Amino acid sequence: MPLPLYLLALAVFAMGTSEFMLAGLLPDIASDLDVTVGTAGMLTSAFAIGMIVGAPLVAGLTRNRPGRSSLPGFVLVFLAAHVVGATTSDFPLLVATRVASALAYAGFLAVALATATTLVPPDRKGRALAVLLSGTTVATVAGVPGGAVLGTLFGWRATFWTVAAVCLPAAIGLAAGIPARRVRKAAADGPALRSELAQLKRPRLLLVMLLGAVVNAATFAGFTFLAPVVTDTAGLGELWVPVVLALFGAGSFAGVTVAGRLSDRHPGPVVAVGGPLLLIGWPALAVLADRPVALLALVFVQGALSFALGSTLITRVLYEAAAAPTMAGSYATAALNVGAVVGPLVAATTLGTSAGDLGPLWTSGFLVLAALLAALPLRGVIAADRSSEVLR
Repeated sequence: MPLPLYLLALAVFAMGTSEFMLAGLLPDIASDLDVTVGTAGMLTSAFAIGMIVGAPLVAGLTRNRPGRSSLPGFVLVFLAAHVVGATTSDFPLLVATRVASALAYAGFLAVALATATTLVPPDRKGRALAVLLSGTTVATVAGVPGGAVLGTLFGWRATFWTVAAVCLPAAIGLAAGIPARRVRKAAADGPALRSELAQLKRPRLLLVMLLGAVVNAATFAGFTFLAPVVTDTAGLGELWVPVVLALFGAGSFAGVTVAGRLSDRHPGPVVAVGGPLLLIGWPALAVLADRPVALLALVFVQGALSFALGSTLITRVLYEAAAAPTMAGSYATAALNVGAVVGPLVAATTLGTSAGDLGPLWTSGFLVLAALLAALPLRGVIAADRSSEVLR
C-alpha cells in the first residue's frame, strides 16, 4: 500500500480520537464550564449531526478541488477548531468548534475515501479502505483511552491540544505526499455533479448504504453503553472500562485488517459467515456479561466481527457508487454516521426497561438481525464479482 494511504490513516486517527474522546471528558468539561453533564452531552450530538450533514455537503462543494489541496485544508480547519476549543471558556463557542470539527472531518473522510481509490488498482478498494479505517480502530484502541488518561491527569483541554498536535504532521505529510497529477486528472475527468447525485436513485446503492448504516448502528448501540455493563453487570472496577474499550478496538482493528484482504474478492462469504456469527455474539454477550472472562473475550470478538462486516458493506458502497467518483466517499461516510447516531439513540430507549444495562446489547442483536433479513434479497449485490464492478 502506498505511503499516502498511511498519512490519510494518521489524520483519521486524530479525527477519530476526537470523535469518541468526549465520552470520558464530559464530566470534566461540564464542571469547568459550569454546565450540567446533560448539557455538555450536546457536544456529542453537535459532532454527530455535523458529520451526517457535512459529508455530502462539503464533498459537493470541494469536488473540483484535488485531494492534495483539499485534504490538508480539512485537517488544518480541524486543527484550528481544536485550538479554539482548548482555549475557550464559552460553552456555545465550544459547541460551534465541535460542529466545525465535524464538518471538517466529514469532508476529509468523504474526499479521503474517494482519493484512496485513486492510489491503488481498481480491484483493491477493500484493502485501501482497510488501511484508511485502521486510523479509526487505532483511535479506539489507543487514542480514546489515552485521551481519557490525559484528561484525568492534565484536564480536558490537554486532550484537545494533543489532537491538534497530531493533526499538524498529518497535514504537512498529505500536502507533500498526495500525488497531484493522478488526483487532479481524476477530478478533471469525472462526471458532472448532477450525474453523481443521480446515482442515489439506484436501488442497489441505496440498499447497500442502508445495510452499512444498520450494521454500524448495531455496532455503536452496544459499544456506546459498554461502561455500565463492565462496572455494574460484570462487577469490575472503573479502571477496567478503558481496558474493555481497548479490547473492542483491538478486535475492530483485526476485523478491518482481515476483511480488507477479503472484501474485494470474496465479500459474499464475509457477510455469509460474519453476519450470523455477529448475530449470535450480541445476545451471547448479554447473557454472559456477568462473567468477566466471557465478557472480555466476546467484546474482542464482537469488535472484530462488527468492523469486518461493516467495512465490507462500506466497500460495496464504493463499488456500487463507482460512477460517482467524487461523491462516493460522502455516501459511504453518511451511511456510517447515520448508523453511529441512530444506534445509540435506539439503544438508550432500552435502558429504562427491564433489560437495564443489557438492553443496548440486545438492541445490537436485533439490528444485526434486521440487516441480515434485508440482505437476503441482496445476496447478488453483496457478492458481485469485483471484475464486473471495475469494468462498469
